[in-house]
Amino acid sequence: MVTTVWECANIGAVRPTHAEIDLAAIRHNVTAISRVVAPASYCAVVKADAYGHGDVPVAEAALEAGAACLAVALVEEGVRLREAGIEAPILVLSEPALTDAAEMVRWGLTPTAYRVDFLRALAEAADRPVDVHIKVDTGMHRVGAPLARLPELVDAVRPPLRLGGVWTHFAVADEDPEFTQLQIERFREAAAGLDVPSHLANTAGSLLFPAARADLVRVGLGTYGLHPCPATREVVDLRPALRVVSRVVYVQRLAAGERPSYGRRRALQKESNVATVPIGYADGVPRRLSATGGEVLIRGRRYPLAGTVTMDQIVVDVGDDPVEVGDEVVLIGRQGTEEITADEWAEKTDTISYEVVCDIGPRVPRRYSP
Repeated sequence: MVTTVWECANIGAVRPTHAEIDLAAIRHNVTAISRVVAPASYCAVVKADAYGHGDVPVAEAALEAGAACLAVALVEEGVRLREAGIEAPILVLSEPALTDAAEMVRWGLTPTAYRVDFLRALAEAADRPVDVHIKVDTGMHRVGAPLARLPELVDAVRPPLRLGGVWTHFAVADEDPEFTQLQIERFREAAAGLDVPSHLANTAGSLLFPAARADLVRVGLGTYGLHPCPATREVVDLRPALRVVSRVVYVQRLAAGERPSYGRRRALQKESNVATVPIGYADGVPRRLSATGGEVLIRGRRYPLAGTVTMDQIVVDVGDDPVEVGDEVVLIGRQGTEEITADEWAEKTDTISYEVVCDIGPRVPRRYSP
């Protein structure tokens, strides 16, 4: 039974849902990590639209804070940065198709190579010197040349190609020190005698394994103020750069026993105010939060979801507390003295914070503060 309804007020012509990106936090994180890893250079990993934060603004902020270069996963991600006017070195972390070698050369991207035929395609496409980084597999077993083939690949780097670096990637730097140390030792043995820059470490490797810092560290998650594991919190103070907010667009008073939203999964324990907020799983709010204790912040207090997360909306049980159309709702971030983090979502949905922030979808506009 619905006893009271407050109709939606005029709160603007567009949906009041957006993500706030604090570029000062990005700069802080780059500076803080750079101090820890010095004299190693800092490579800001801005693949996947900077982990959902926005590649161009984040790249510019990271470079302003002292990052020496950037890294992306795809050629098209690198091209996007070049089209935005970014001139810093951009490392592409995986080989593309052989037919894309010319695009890498055209846009001045730094290729990663682990196959001889890709090196040949690059050499054929190059009309000027091109620095190439060779990736070796020390135990991740995703991409990368077997360690025994490193000499063959080095020998295949011939003009107009130049050997700009050799690198590997850690599989469990955030959870298994023993295996990570084995990867470090394997890499050192394989790369011994090569007088070129080397890089091994992701965020966890950079902060927890000084021996892995080498000439360059590739920092993804830490750039955005998120920690890959509890141990890194003891090493550096980071500031989350992302805040996801919306506003209440509808409020109704429902009787005890009513079951809001799809599936009617949860009965209200008492007569309550239930607020509707225009954000849903199409925007990156995990549907599973409905069943695992998902909460939001309104007026500086935590309130539980009142029912299933839907594609475009959520409903929130605020009990007898006052709530009005237009009130700010924080899904990730701080409001007053309370904070909901990407780590909290990750824990409640059995995933990692990387996935949480990457899943904040393109329907959620990004707003940047300097």
